[in-house]
Amino acid sequence: MLTLASDIEVLVRFGRALADPIRCRILLALRQAPAYPSDLADALDISRTRLSNHLACLRDCGLVVAVPDGRRTRYELADERFGHALDALRTAVVAVAADKTCVDAEKEGCC
Repeated sequence: MLTLASDIEVLVRFGRALADPIRCRILLALRQAPAYPSDLADALDISRTRLSNHLACLRDCGLVVAVPDGRRTRYELADERFGHALDALRTAVVAVAADKTCVDAEKEGCC
């Protein structure tokens, strides 16, 4: 049974997904069109095993869904509004000082 996530849970899940560059690349690729894992791995130039791990994370976060297609499985964004959110985030202006860098997620004070 599916339950609806709270506003905070949605943002946390989105943030967790976007915290990794490979997952960002996957989401942007799926923003363009649904895809099969083998095609995604080739397009993103990563191993199928690595892609599979990232797709599992994105599925667990509820951002992508696996759609059976005969003997294959196609992946797509779970909600078309995620694509619009990705576009808005991608084109947003981030205000940063020239002498500041974004700290790693594992360190204190991460942006």
